Amino acid sequence: MSVKVSVRKNSYYDSVTLMLITREVRKTEGVREVLVAMGTDLNKELAKNLGLSGSEIEGLTPNDFFIAVDIEKEASFENITEMIQYLLNRKKVDATGYRPPTLESALKHMPDTNLVLISLPGEYAADQARKALLNDRHVMLFSDNVSIENEIELKKLARSRGLLMMGPDCGTAIINNVPLAFANTVKRGPVGIVGASGTGIQEVSVILDRLGVGVSQVIGTGGRDLRAEVGGIMTMEGIKALQQDPYTEIIVVISKPPAEEVARNVLSILKEGGKKSVVCFVGGNTEIIGQYGIDHAVTLEDAACKAGLLLGKPVECMTGVNLEDIEDIVRNEISGMDKGQKYLRALYTGGTLCDECMNILTPVIGAVYSNIPLKGEYKLGDVRTSFRHTAVDLGDDEFTRGKPHPMIDPSSRQERILQEAGDPEAAVILMDFVLGYGANGDPAGEMLPFIKRARKIARENGRYLCVIGSVCGTDGDPQNRTQQETKLRQAGVVVMPSNAGAVRLASEIIYRLE
Repeated sequence: MSVKVSVRKNSYYDSVTLMLITREVRKTEGVREVLVAMGTDLNKELAKNLGLSGSEIEGLTPNDFFIAVDIEKEASFENITEMIQYLLNRKKVDATGYRPPTLESALKHMPDTNLVLISLPGEYAADQARKALLNDRHVMLFSDNVSIENEIELKKLARSRGLLMMGPDCGTAIINNVPLAFANTVKRGPVGIVGASGTGIQEVSVILDRLGVGVSQVIGTGGRDLRAEVGGIMTMEGIKALQQDPYTEIIVVISKPPAEEVARNVLSILKEGGKKSVVCFVGGNTEIIGQYGIDHAVTLEDAACKAGLLLGKPVECMTGVNLEDIEDIVRNEISGMDKGQKYLRALYTGGTLCDECMNILTPVIGAVYSNIPLKGEYKLGDVRTSFRHTAVDLGDDEFTRGKPHPMIDPSSRQERILQEAGDPEAAVILMDFVLGYGANGDPAGEMLPFIKRARKIARENGRYLCVIGSVCGTDGDPQNRTQQETKLRQAGVVVMPSNAGAVRLASEIIYRLE
């Protein structure tokens, strides 16, 4: 191994740009491994895990830029650094068109715009959102790490001005058929969605699309909106907007379990509005929904199917396979496993999909440990090390500070699957593959080499590693759902048509092993 390092103090570059450059340089002949990144704690740890760390990197700050390369002797480090500089310069040149330096100049340049999407570090984002609202623009606030006090203030301001304040930490919306942030290409239709969860919204909308049902508007609220402190302000405003929308016939509301008082306020507005509705409080109390005469759903798949049924659409079995086929899959996957294999390891890029996974698994296989556990006692001591049955949300803040979301940059999951493959007790790896605008251009293709390496590690130690996945997307997405599923199946991954279906299959395999 020959590791070369170059450091530039106080030189900032966007993390997504650096991720893309790292991926491109990794393809270069003579480069065994490379990391082009800012000196955040997570990136320094990643460099260490990749065997690229050294004293030059350990002392860096998040404002410092570094290049670390494991390079073959015949390759030139100087050529590699020149290539990286060329790619950095090209990124600047590629940014064509007018780029307003401030919100004020952007509004002057586009005076007819009525919505502002903000993606800035959390400490700056609230001020810009406030400016946009005071200029009578709806806001989609993608940024996280915004204080809950700022969130409450901004949402109250928006409500007083008749505006939408989607976020903070709002990852998905589709407004007038335009996907914003992480969203999919879905049909236009009569179902309006209000959701406090990005991947939850995506899962429902893509299943609706598969059923031949489109969406009218998709309004994200941010994950904290239904907490008692916030009071569901934007969920209720979003519902009211859909109730007034002539193109919306069915309203679907999606969130993790809200505070009871907030849930009752939301359900009262739905009932009073008169439009047919479906509510999915993932893992929450379904009885309270029934008290208001509203259809409840126990999974995201169920929410989409019930919305379809309310429109009179025939809903086919979403499992995509019959019971006999499921039995064959379970038997085949178990047959090659060692007697010591017994645990499930779920590696998610979507937080709501991870939460849904744990809610389905827990009644069947017992406690599931996580960085976002259903109960405090199941919190992982070290989020980077699995314990017994484990489901991790790799998109949570503790994994994404200083680096792109795993739906963009798969490196954290690539590293984690190899780690899990080395555990003699790991039996099943469960993963989501989220498509759409903003997501990685080839999530399946990025993971396949690591899936193959993980299975090889297990095989060399006399074990068989079962890998189960589901693809959240449509054939209209840039990545194409059918093509992604085909790649995974060709590599031996068991692909199910929904997250809930994938989790149920995984739980059946684990149950049989136990």
